[in-house]
Order: sequence, then structure tokens, then C-alpha cells
Amino acid sequence: AYKTQSTSPHLKNGQTQQTTIPGTIPRGYSLLHYGNSEEELRRAGEELINPFSEAPTLNMARGKVVYQNYCLICHGAGGTGDGPVTKRGFPPPASLLAKQARDRSDGQMYHMITYGFKNMPSYASQVDLEDRWHAINYVRELQQQHTEAPQTSRAPEPEGGKQ
Repeated sequence: AYKTQSTSPHLKNGQTQQTTIPGTIPRGYSLLHYGNSEEELRRAGEELINPFSEAPTLNMARGKVVYQNYCLICHGAGGTGDGPVTKRGFPPPASLLAKQARDRSDGQMYHMITYGFKNMPSYASQVDLEDRWHAINYVRELQQQHTEAPQTSRAPEPEGGKQ
């Protein structure tokens, strides 16, 4: 095996590291045929289907790890948009718990992670294709926890009714 930056006597140009052939796609990846516009965001929302929506809890631990590594920095631990970078001057993102975020489809969220949206940069080069879906499932779990009403127990009334 040769080191990446070393020379190789077996190749014509003598370089071990070769450039990729234009138009090739790495194994396990697929091209998304969407642009970076709000119209394309809507189209992605209609066409992209979360392949892990049938069993979202299956990879919830992975989704949490992805969220903590890539999303928490802006969106905060609870998804409210209070991540550490917002304390240093970066504009805070909208809360992932807000109605607008809850109403977005998984496909729209996937598009936003892939292409970026408003102040959010693209995370296509950092977050693996499947991991995007796992992070979305984790966000859905955060949203569900936030929207569930807390269970409160009522104190029993004193015997004989109200006093």
C-alpha cells in the first residue's frame, strides 16, 4: 500500500492519489435532483420520503449523536434555537419546536440539511445521507416530547366535598 501523497511506479503519472473521473458517484450515494430555492424545497417536501419513518426509534441513538455533533451548535440541546454559537453573535435559528418547524415534512427538512436554508449552511458534505434521516427522526422525537401535555395529578378532594 502506498501513502496518498507518495509516488507510485505503477501509475502513468507517478501519483498515488488520483482525481475522480467526472460524473462518477461514490458507492452508496445518490444524486438529489433539486435546486436551492423555496420552490425546490416545496417539491422535495412532496417527493422525498423518509425511509426510516416506519421504525423511527430503531436508529434514534444514531440520530441523537448526529444531532449533538452537527445541529446542537445552533439549534441547542432541546431544539429551541439557543445553541452556543448564538451566544457569540450568530443569528439564532427558529426553534425546531415551533409550529412552522413541526409542520415541515421530512423531505423539506432533508432538503434544508442538504442545501441549507436562509442562515443555515449546507451540511451535505458533513452529514451522511442516512444520518440526515436519523437526525430528522430525532428532531421529531424532540418535537413530540415538547407537544405532549405534562401529566398532572389532581389532589383528591377532601371528603364531604369542598369546604
